Amino acid sequence: MEDQEVIKGLGALAQPLRLQVFRALVVVGESGLTPGAIHEALGTAPATLSFHLKELVNAGLVTQERASRNLIYRANYEQMNALLGYLTQNCCQGKVCAVENGAASCAC
Repeated sequence: MEDQEVIKGLGALAQPLRLQVFRALVVVGESGLTPGAIHEALGTAPATLSFHLKELVNAGLVTQERASRNLIYRANYEQMNALLGYLTQNCCQGKVCAVENGAASCAC
């Protein structure tokens, strides 16, 4: 992963509503969510939500697919994992980190 991709991804997540949207999409999994379902869950204005979804798509963290008349948004797990991998790539000077409760713990 290139530095510019990392900066773009972290920048997209560095906004409270976008972070909430992304986390909601991660939780729901491969089925994804329509903007209407996201709006109902988070109570955001449709125009505001559209702007933030566009930012997440542009950062590559979210995919958009048209299904009939609906748009379906999904978390891009490959990009998410690449971003996490980049952040932890040199953790602990290359030693294996402990994994507790599904999360890496870098306590070097």
